[in-house]
Amino acid sequence: MIDLSKGSRINLSKEAPGATKFTLGMGWDTRITDGADFDLDASALLLDANDQPVGGTSSLVFYGQLASPCGGVASSGDNRTGEGDGDDETITVDLTQLNADIAKIVLVVTIHEADARGQNFGMVNNAFVRILKDGNDEPVARYDLSEDYSTETAVIFGELYKKDGDWRFAAKGDGFAGGLAAFLKGYGLQ
Repeated sequence: MIDLSKGSRINLSKEAPGATKFTLGMGWDTRITDGADFDLDASALLLDANDQPVGGTSSLVFYGQLASPCGGVASSGDNRTGEGDGDDETITVDLTQLNADIAKIVLVVTIHEADARGQNFGMVNNAFVRILKDGNDEPVARYDLSEDYSTETAVIFGELYKKDGDWRFAAKGDGFAGGLAAFLKGYGLQ
């Protein structure tokens, strides 16, 4: 397994030769809060080579739309507590089913109703994303987010992207305020 740090990249075509299906598992733990529910949500935004959404609003795979129209990207759905070990939510990518226009899949985790509940990623511990080949429990790579996100309500955990015919993964860790709405607005979807 390759341990990734912020900004590092791997070539999945070389690290997992022949693999066409990957599970992107994301997990986190929340610190004690004032009793308000703490609900993190993993989403995947499907972009073309020019970083434009493929298919408008249907380009977002999340708890409200569990699969992309092409069937190549699917969400495990909403885990409302984040309790327990292992992956809290997963995004599965089947490269053989992807729309040919998809060149990048951005993985973002947001805090549902963060502003109303006074929550941010500074209250989240042990956040990670790991990449597994389909049917394999041993990750190809893992990225543990270690920054203190004291004002951010959304974090881009990583990106799966195509370059020179190979699929690669970039560890991002880019946080921002405004949650999912701000993230989508950056791509002209709000």
